[in-house]
Amino acid sequence: MSPPRAWSVLALCRRLRLAVATGCPALPERSPQWTDEALRRRDEVLAALRRALGVVWPPPDERRLRAAVAGRTVLVTGASSGIGRATACRLAAAGATVLLVARRRDRLDAVRAEIVRAGGAAHAYQVDLADVAAVEPLVRRVLAEHGHVDVVVSNPGGSAGSSDRVADHTADHTADHTADRARELARTMNAHYRGPARLLLGLLPSMVRRGRGQVVHLGAVGAAVSPPRWSAHHAARAAFEVWLGAAADAASAAGVVTTTIRFPRPRVSRGVPALVLGRLPALAPAEAADAVCRAIVRRPRLMSPWWVRLGEVLTALTRGPIDTAPWWSATPNWRG
Repeated sequence: MSPPRAWSVLALCRRLRLAVATGCPALPERSPQWTDEALRRRDEVLAALRRALGVVWPPPDERRLRAAVAGRTVLVTGASSGIGRATACRLAAAGATVLLVARRRDRLDAVRAEIVRAGGAAHAYQVDLADVAAVEPLVRRVLAEHGHVDVVVSNPGGSAGSSDRVADHTADHTADHTADRARELARTMNAHYRGPARLLLGLLPSMVRRGRGQVVHLGAVGAAVSPPRWSAHHAARAAFEVWLGAAADAASAAGVVTTTIRFPRPRVSRGVPALVLGRLPALAPAEAADAVCRAIVRRPRLMSPWWVRLGEVLTALTRGPIDTAPWWSATPNWRG
């Protein structure tokens, strides 16, 4: 489908009030032509359509979720906002003791206070995983205070738009600009690969000794289909996914399960490339939290939209022609 026709279809979907399914702005809750029954049926149809498109996963049964996490210790990184915050609140409501890890102290304290007010148990740990040297003290403190961790939800903080200040579409090759991009590349790799890997290297041995545990990695479809631009971001996520897959083979023999969830574009992302990622259906934090809870209950090896596999094949088949197209190759692809 040509780009103009694709955008026409997108506009038509909006006019047909399929905005929720395509990630467009939310529809008004009420208008003169919508009765309560019509709104309920519309929401049911849209929810079914989003599941069929692979945008969301059905939430788990609440009783099974409580049986899986009640009385367990769950560590959630990136817990100060977005998907991490929604996941932490959902797990705490199901009876888990939640360890909140993030770099922004004020937001961490706010999330912890919210969970405690609701009757849950939460502990806050201010750590920036991009500072790899700070991860080992975090591991020691967590194990000293709690003995072990039953589930780790690895949710790398930041979004694909966090590197807007480093690169743009102009090929600025000055020494200062190149140094800035190199520093941002190092930070991206630390935040999305080296830091989370160091955290698991510290926590996995206790899981192996106990013969049970789970790691849930919140990945992205970009690690599989490699969309253009944001190369450092997707390379870091892909590196961690490959590393975790190799570690999973050894950990599974000891009873430790690893799950990777390849999410479409989160609704909280900022500055994502409009050409590809900006057109993907958006995923709300609460919907992502449902997927994490489903992963904890069902414990699969991989959760991924059905169209990602197709995208991997199409990417491999079209990469050569796309790279040689004049309108494409003229745009730098090193944006981190």
